[in-house]
Amino acid sequence: MELESLDAAFVIDTFLLLLIGVGPKIALVPFLEATKQMPEATKRRVLRKMLATAATVAVLLLVLGGLLTRLLHFSPGALGVASGIILLVIAVTMVLGQHGNGGDQPVDDKDPMQLAVFPLAVPYLVNPAGIVVLVTFSAEASSVAVVAVVVGLLALMLALDVVVFRWAVRVSSHLDESRMLVTEKVFGFLLAALAVQLVLDGLSDVGVIHLTISH
Repeated sequence: MELESLDAAFVIDTFLLLLIGVGPKIALVPFLEATKQMPEATKRRVLRKMLATAATVAVLLLVLGGLLTRLLHFSPGALGVASGIILLVIAVTMVLGQHGNGGDQPVDDKDPMQLAVFPLAVPYLVNPAGIVVLVTFSAEASSVAVVAVVVGLLALMLALDVVVFRWAVRVSSHLDESRMLVTEKVFGFLLAALAVQLVLDGLSDVGVIHLTISH
């Protein structure tokens, strides 16, 4: 990931990466599925807990990601491979799973607040792609201006999460579940492709393979 130049292309690319990694799409259907039987007050508590946890994790990764790579002696490439594998598991579950919660284990018997932290906040809202992006920015940011732009875009993305999920809580009873599940399956295929790309980029970063990019 090149962090040397700060221009419109960098801002757009960073926004799109954060939209995939910290945006609402992956977590939206699991959130609706997990909370559809909850009272409105409980649903709002779960939402607040999920958003607060995701924001805290994202900020910590952005602040401490570079330090963690040095303390734990792993490279961004190794993180990319690991995150790609985990994201692929999530994508396969989205495509092949029967429910929006991404698995067969029922959520009715779980503590709603625990559910808000895992799996809704992590790894759905802050997903493996987001972890790679945030840690890589933390480790390789080349200037204060780059850091400021990334922080601003992260704040914008977290604000978007708040707006989307609050809207979802209000209109959840009117959403067509079958259409939501179809979009989840389609997006799962796209995430699988992203997961493979993360693995390939990670292997290239550590020198295992050489990627040739054709234009």
